[in-house]
Amino acid sequence: MSTQAPIVIVGTGLSGYTLARELRKQDKQTPIVMVTADDGASYSKPMLSTGFTKGKDAEELIQAPPEQMEEQLDVTLKTFATVTGIDPDAHQLLLGDERLTYSKLVLAWGADVVRLSIPGDGKEHVFSINDLMDYRAFRKALDGSGDGARRVAIMGAGLIGCEFANDLRNGGHEVDVIAPDDRVMPGLLPEAAADAVLSGLTDLGARFHLGTVVDHIATADNGVRLTLANGETLDADLVLSAVGLRPRKELAADAGLDTGRGILVNRALETSAADIYSLGDCAEVDGMVLPYVMPLMACARALAKTLAGDRTEVAYGTMPVIVKTPSCPTAVCPPSADAEGDWEIEADGQNVRALFKSGDGQILGFAVTGSYAVEKQALSKEVPPIHG
Repeated sequence: MSTQAPIVIVGTGLSGYTLARELRKQDKQTPIVMVTADDGASYSKPMLSTGFTKGKDAEELIQAPPEQMEEQLDVTLKTFATVTGIDPDAHQLLLGDERLTYSKLVLAWGADVVRLSIPGDGKEHVFSINDLMDYRAFRKALDGSGDGARRVAIMGAGLIGCEFANDLRNGGHEVDVIAPDDRVMPGLLPEAAADAVLSGLTDLGARFHLGTVVDHIATADNGVRLTLANGETLDADLVLSAVGLRPRKELAADAGLDTGRGILVNRALETSAADIYSLGDCAEVDGMVLPYVMPLMACARALAKTLAGDRTEVAYGTMPVIVKTPSCPTAVCPPSADAEGDWEIEADGQNVRALFKSGDGQILGFAVTGSYAVEKQALSKEVPPIHG
């Protein structure tokens, strides 16, 4: 029996399990303890916004139960465990009255949904989906809200809101989307590409109420009535809030770790405290918060090498984001915030090729929709990595 303090990974989402899998490729001996607030089942978070299209409930999205993950990765799982603090000097993680000693600690506990405080007595009809337990609760409420197609109002028209709008329509539900901007995915897509996605979702039957917000949610006829800032009212059975995520950083800050938008780490995923690392949605890596699958995988591979004794900095490469809106296939590789150039747009209905080019013609980013979406891999090869 090893007396060595384990590597402790907090979080059994895609970040935590991917890291454990990569670490076991490098090191089969060091004990690993994984701590999670849920049941520890392995599932792919991106699949949460395809469940209605595929006709899958929460249990059918599970890829492996916790017992199988323990055996497969040779780890010890502590499920339904709430982290209450970190003691960096003692190298201990606090779980209520329990203190768990670590040799190295990895914070991969993700992000929290942004919750809006909206007046009215309809709050129990408002759901957010950030993990499998959320998805299970939402589907249970939807299945229990009456016969036939249900009416779902989605607050937010970013990537997640648009993906759920497509998925819920594919599942036969009525969908209204409310968002403050006058276009969808404003922080991710140039206007022409955003218009193409909006057109595809509208053709699918989703209704959009843009340039306004929900002012009031009241219970009405077993569902809710939403009053919008523009004076419009909408009736729905349930409300899905998809207004954004906020990296979980409070406990790290309380423990004295440096934080910004997320938990601050360098390119080796090292925090400001010795032997504490972070990756995934909660981490701000070298100034960037990238809540997408490809950067997560790159971070997991690099950190696994570091934890196994070979300090490795993450190199991202070029990472397009695939938007799961099959009504209008979309891929985007946003230019960096400091990139200088202009968009060149080629559009034919919902088929858009938007290239962000520098003054000398180099492609620094792109967005492709419809029939042009197949060009994502070829275009990715032309875009310089966000940092090499």
